[in-house]
Amino acid sequence: QVQLVESGGGLVQAGGSLRLSCAASGRTFTSLGMGWFRQAPGKERGFVAGINRSGVSTYYADSVKGRFTISRDNAKNTVYLQMNSLKPEDTAVYYCAARERGLYSDYATAYDYWGQGTQVTVSS
Repeated sequence: QVQLVESGGGLVQAGGSLRLSCAASGRTFTSLGMGWFRQAPGKERGFVAGINRSGVSTYYADSVKGRFTISRDNAKNTVYLQMNSLKPEDTAVYYCAARERGLYSDYATAYDYWGQGTQVTVSS
């Protein structure tokens, strides 16, 4: 089992920045592929960014490419999502996810473990 705890969400004005963190426990972190997803009210949960177990390979949704950066610190068992140039349409609950295969995926069903989510609200 893997436990994931997100933090760092909040309210920010358009154009601002936030950094989300996801702390993992319960399993060897370096074996896990990690991803961030988000879900806005009335919408399906969608892929934001993914990173492989070593941190060398990353992948982004087109809507966040160039604004968001995913990274991981394997010594701290933590994955991050740095969000810059935030827009009102980025408002959502953001979820951290882990999969026991070391590669990321942009499919939510490919992930084995999920955090509880953290709210990000971007005001215009």
